[in-house]
Amino acid sequence: MTRVAIPSISFCQTESLRQAVLEKYPDTRFNEEARRMTDDELVVFLSDRDAAIMGLENLTADMLDQLPELKIISRMGVGLDNVDPEMLRDRGIRIGWTGGTNRRSVAELMIAFSVCALRHVGPLYAAMRNGERPRHQMGRHLSGRVVGLHGCGNVGKDVVRLLQAWDCEILAHDLLDFPEFYDEFGVTPVSFEDLVTRSEVVSLHIPLDNTTRGLYSAGVLDLMRDDAVLINTCRGGIIDEYALKQRLMEGRLAAACIDAFAVEPPTDDELLNAPNFLCTPHIGGSAEEARLAMGRAAIDGIEDNFLPEPGVFPFA
Repeated sequence: MTRVAIPSISFCQTESLRQAVLEKYPDTRFNEEARRMTDDELVVFLSDRDAAIMGLENLTADMLDQLPELKIISRMGVGLDNVDPEMLRDRGIRIGWTGGTNRRSVAELMIAFSVCALRHVGPLYAAMRNGERPRHQMGRHLSGRVVGLHGCGNVGKDVVRLLQAWDCEILAHDLLDFPEFYDEFGVTPVSFEDLVTRSEVVSLHIPLDNTTRGLYSAGVLDLMRDDAVLINTCRGGIIDEYALKQRLMEGRLAAACIDAFAVEPPTDDELLNAPNFLCTPHIGGSAEEARLAMGRAAIDGIEDNFLPEPGVFPFA
């Protein structure tokens, strides 16, 4: 019988997921304290287990060397930036992963961010809550805007589908080409430079890896329109947050909406308090429906898994 341990807090807090995993794997250990464990605590928690359902927890080589019985790690979520495929492969550890399980949740947040930024919802709400009574402030429709998507994978495609009702001009930049999808939904593939220079709303849907870390540097931000909105619902570390703060405060970008920061929780209060900055604490996948989908996929991943290989999808 497969012995499972689940340190993922979100999984353990969802009763229907607990029942579902117990039906298949009665010998399952849950994180009953619902808190992030230290490395040493995590090693103890995972000891004598064959499989683990992991969320944001990170396992180092030293930790894995203390867990010789652990042979399967199934992901509660879609991000793989904290997974080292070579380290797992060297130890014969297989991974369970399903992409796109939270795509609708993240896509809807992107739409909400777009509307709120274009209509100045954040600063107006903050002013009213602080006792001010601001006069109306003119905004812009999302309808008819030029929306650029950096990445058109599972989430990006779902954003495209949602945007059909808004009659936007949709641009996309991706390492892969999706001609049939682009033709069906009226998407124009463009270069990276065209994406950032032409778009009125730029939304990021790319992984964090060595090719994207710090990609949205000061130089790239300077290419954007001064009336543009920048949205990041994917991973922190892709945008130079200091350079972003400077451009927001100098009016060289209209607004930015960030759900994922390089350091979480974020520490730059000057950025967080910028009037044209709207942020959330990494809630892109935090919808009930997304949590259930991610949890069910993680349970399936205990049996449906693969030996990861650097440079091969999804680690390409």
